[in-house]
Amino acid sequence: MSQTIAPRARTLLLLLLAVTGALLAGAAPVSAHAALTGSDPRQGAVVDKAPTQVSLTFSEQVAMSDDSVRVLDPKGERVDTGKTTEQGTNTYGVKLRTGLPDGTFTVTYQVVSADSHPVAGAFTFSVGAPSKTSVSVSDQTAGGGVVGGLYGFARYASYAGFILLVGGAAFVLACWQRGAGMRPVQRLVVSGWLALTGATLAMLLLRGAYTSTGKVGEIFDLTLLSQVLQTKTGAALVSRLLLLAAAALFIAVLFGAYEKRDDDKEKGDLTFGLAIGGFVVAAGLAATWAMAEHASTGIQTGIAMPVDVLHLLAVAVWLGGLSTLLVALYRTPSVEASAVRRFSSVAFGSVVVLAATGIYQSWRQLGSWSALTDTSYGQLLLVKVGLVAVLIGIAWISRRWTSQLSREPAGEAVVVGASAPVNEERTAAKEPGEKERAAARVGGGDGKRAAQLARQKAAVATAREKRLRDADPLRSGLRRSVLAEAGVAVVLLAVTTVLTSTEPGRTEEDAKAATAATSQEPGAALSLDIPFDTGGQDGKGVARVELDPARVGGNEMHLFVERPNGRAFDIPEVKVAFTLQAKDIGPLPVVPDRIATGHWTATGVQIPMAGNWEIAVTVRTSDIDQVTVDKNAQIG
Repeated sequence: MSQTIAPRARTLLLLLLAVTGALLAGAAPVSAHAALTGSDPRQGAVVDKAPTQVSLTFSEQVAMSDDSVRVLDPKGERVDTGKTTEQGTNTYGVKLRTGLPDGTFTVTYQVVSADSHPVAGAFTFSVGAPSKTSVSVSDQTAGGGVVGGLYGFARYASYAGFILLVGGAAFVLACWQRGAGMRPVQRLVVSGWLALTGATLAMLLLRGAYTSTGKVGEIFDLTLLSQVLQTKTGAALVSRLLLLAAAALFIAVLFGAYEKRDDDKEKGDLTFGLAIGGFVVAAGLAATWAMAEHASTGIQTGIAMPVDVLHLLAVAVWLGGLSTLLVALYRTPSVEASAVRRFSSVAFGSVVVLAATGIYQSWRQLGSWSALTDTSYGQLLLVKVGLVAVLIGIAWISRRWTSQLSREPAGEAVVVGASAPVNEERTAAKEPGEKERAAARVGGGDGKRAAQLARQKAAVATAREKRLRDADPLRSGLRRSVLAEAGVAVVLLAVTTVLTSTEPGRTEEDAKAATAATSQEPGAALSLDIPFDTGGQDGKGVARVELDPARVGGNEMHLFVERPNGRAFDIPEVKVAFTLQAKDIGPLPVVPDRIATGHWTATGVQIPMAGNWEIAVTVRTSDIDQVTVDKNAQIG
């Protein structure tokens, strides 16, 4: 049974990586972190004469180029001047040409939010009266497609590389200095450096296409690359590469000069120096995320960025150290019980830091208890908290195994590995092999047979050592629990990566509040957002019903059908019905006309009397998938 432990470990890790891939695939395109909170003309408005400009207001500052906002006439031709200007706090505008015809105009926008994520969307307004339009906005995406998927994978690889690099080095310096001479540990830390470096270079190349057209052919566009280098995200990625050069020197010293030091005083001094230098480099690497993502925008950024750095370092020390311990348990001859106990204490401290910084970050990103359950960010955060709880539970089991091992006799200082005679036997088996291989190069056939015999002896010694390692139930139990911890950590990292690409709950709720406030202004249209799910594939969305002027008599109705990410949803059919149950009136059916992708309208909608009306929307997303959803609103 013991011979199957390593294959099972590999199978489990491959399965967990597959789950991670599925989570990342479901995360693209990412959610926008800046939301459109208003526009002039507003969405669905019908104005008497053509405006001279179109302005857009976002929930936070955005980066915008001259081509970020486009205004298209009913024939799909551009009618804006192509020059965007900042007109106020988070408000941007573009001038329109003169002599515009009547009909429905489409406004599309593609910007980058302050926390580095692309934001895209579209809306319509009409001059004179609504009309048919040839413009389709259902493909208006941001951060999606092949480029979005590659960028999402590179983000995950960068987090994983950072964790292995920082956590592995911290484990060696703080818990197991002898591990600096172990080849598997060296490979793990170097792999982390390579993953972080490769992912950073990939993100730098992908960034231009990711935030603009999303075309694969633009990945190596030097013009886009030069534009990226002038942005906050580009500066963060370049800074990360420079810090990785320093990290390469750190690794060379850690696994070179440090590992070869025999004098205790010299090694102690070098340990202190490496600890200080390593902390500075690790904190700098963590800051490249803090300065360009969630922590760099919103409230209390001066506090949020240092807290984010501490959060990332705690994650790396805990999960990276856990990964290094897993490698040590399975791939190295021995690891001392004292090293495992020291890591247990370090991991506990990391969890305390994670809890403190995580509570602050959650409050800052959510802002209210309702956002914890009513927003995608809050729901993902609950999943993350659940995974952390599972991880802590498994860690408690590992701590129990460690505690039992620590009570073994003093002679049993090595928690995993063979006894000294076996190690000596393996060394003895290797030494003749080297001599015989030398003889083989000179003496021919006898030397080759002797070298083959020496290799067989070495293999037997290695197999015997492995049997001794796996025979102890305490040590086997520790290996299994640490493997389970590492498996949960892989999924936790995937969820965290998706979480950083999701619109914060505070931003989402602020955008909803701004939209609601606009709809409640005197004379403004009634606006209702009604979520729906037809149950089929691609069946989720939001139906937005706007009624103007929302009073007794004739009204104009606009119905916008959107996907959960805010993009227009092209569906085959939608119907609306009004019912006043208190007076037993209705349902009064309304069949709106489709005028654009995801935009339906009806004029002369008669509301016979004031009251609390039920507005029912029937949405059909395919030949067989249909649902009716409703919401009440005061009209008149």
